Amino acid sequence: MVTEVEFNFFQQWYPVSPLEDLDPTRPTAVTLLGRRLAIWKPTFSQQYCVFLDQCPHRLAPLSEGRVDEKTGNLACSYHGWQFNDQGECTHIPQSDNPDLIAKNRQNFCAVSLPCQQANGLLWVWPDEGSADLAASKPLPLSPQVDESKGFVWSSMVRDLAYDWQTLIENVADPSHVPFAHHGVQGDRNRAKPILIEIIQSTQELIEANVGGNFPAKITFEPPCRLEYAIKFGNERQAGLVTYCIPVAPGKSRIVAQFPRNFAKTLHRLTPRWIDHINNRNQVLDGDMILLYYQERYLQQRQLVESWKTAYKLPTSADRLVIEFRNWFDKYCQGKLPWGQSEIQPQNEQPPNREDLLDRYRQHTLICSSCRRTLKTIQRLQTGLLGYFAVTVATVSLLPDPLRIRLGLPLIILALIGLGGYAWLKFWLEPKFYFVDYVHADK
Repeated sequence: MVTEVEFNFFQQWYPVSPLEDLDPTRPTAVTLLGRRLAIWKPTFSQQYCVFLDQCPHRLAPLSEGRVDEKTGNLACSYHGWQFNDQGECTHIPQSDNPDLIAKNRQNFCAVSLPCQQANGLLWVWPDEGSADLAASKPLPLSPQVDESKGFVWSSMVRDLAYDWQTLIENVADPSHVPFAHHGVQGDRNRAKPILIEIIQSTQELIEANVGGNFPAKITFEPPCRLEYAIKFGNERQAGLVTYCIPVAPGKSRIVAQFPRNFAKTLHRLTPRWIDHINNRNQVLDGDMILLYYQERYLQQRQLVESWKTAYKLPTSADRLVIEFRNWFDKYCQGKLPWGQSEIQPQNEQPPNREDLLDRYRQHTLICSSCRRTLKTIQRLQTGLLGYFAVTVATVSLLPDPLRIRLGLPLIILALIGLGGYAWLKFWLEPKFYFVDYVHADK
C-alpha cells in the first residue's frame, strides 16, 4: 500500500503583497503561516528582502526598524544593529571590537527567507532551511497575467477574518455569487443550476470545468493559487486570480489579480482605488460575516462529526468544494500546520460588525492607492473648511457696497465648497473605513 506524502505548507511559494503596495522606504510587517515577517528594500537594490521579524540581539521586531540612510541596510530600532540583504550583521553600535562581528557572523545573522518578485507580486518561501528546494520550484504564476497575450490586470490585497480553508472553499464555489453578491456581481433572480466537472485531481493540482453561458475553467494549485478563466465568446476572456494566504488560526489574506483581454482603455482610465471601494471591497464585505460564522459553526460541529455530515452538498455546484475538502483530508489530515489551535474557544465573544467589516485595517492601511487617496481626501476637507472660514471672514469685513456685489458670489462658492466637504466627509471617506453590508437590504 502506497502512503500519501503529507502536504508541506512551509515549502511553498506565497505572494504576500502586490509590489505596488509596499513602501520601499520602510519595513513592512506581514504574517504567514503564523510567522511574523519583516519586508524591506535595501536602498541600493531593486529587490525586496524578507526576514523573520526578530532581531537576533534581543528579538525585537525588525519591522519596527528603519532603512539606514547611509548604509542602506536594515537597522533595528531597539539597539541599532544593522543587517545587509543577506541577513548578515554589519554593525553593532555597542561594540568597539572590530573582530566581534567577523567571529560571530553566523550567530549574529537575521533569519533571511527566500523571496522573488514576479507578476507584480512579492513571493516568499517561509522555510529558511530549504533554499535549494525553493530555487528549483517554479512560482505558481497565472498564465492570464501576461501582457504578451494581450491581458491587462489590476490587483488587490485584503486581510480576512476567517481561515485559509474557508477562503479556499468560498472562492471554489461560484454558486454563491448571485446571492451573496446580489447587485454587486450577481443577480439572485437570474441564478441557475451550475454544472461543475472535475477533470483532474492530484496533490499538486485540481482542475474543474464550469458549464453555462460563459464557460469557465477553475484551477486550484495548492496551497494558494485558485484561478478562474472565463470565456466570453471566442476571443474575450476575463480571469479571477486569487492567492489565498494562510496567516494564522482564523485569519487569512487574499491577494487577487483581475486580468482581462478586452476593455483595456476603461481599465487604464479607472483609478485603482475606485475599483477597490466600489467593487472589490463590496464583494469581500458580502462574504465576510457569512464566512466568519460559517467557519465557527463548522468548527463546533466537527468536534462531534465530519464536514461530510455537517454540510449538505447534493448538487453539481458543490463538487469543487467536495473535491477540495477531500484533498484537504487526504493530504493535510484536515488541518493546517498550527494544528488544534485553529479551533477557537467556544465561549469566545464574536466581534461586532464594525470589526468584521473593518476596511481601514484590513485593506486601506496595506493598499498604497487607497491609503494615498484617503490622505488626499482628508487634506481636501481641511482646505475646503479653511476656504469657507476665510471667505466668510473676508466677506464680513467688506464695505457694504462690495458685500453684495463681491461677497455674494464668494459666499456661494464657499457654500459649494462646504457641500464638497460634506460629500467627502460623510459619503466618500467612510468607504475607506467601514461600510455595513446587510444582505436583507440588497
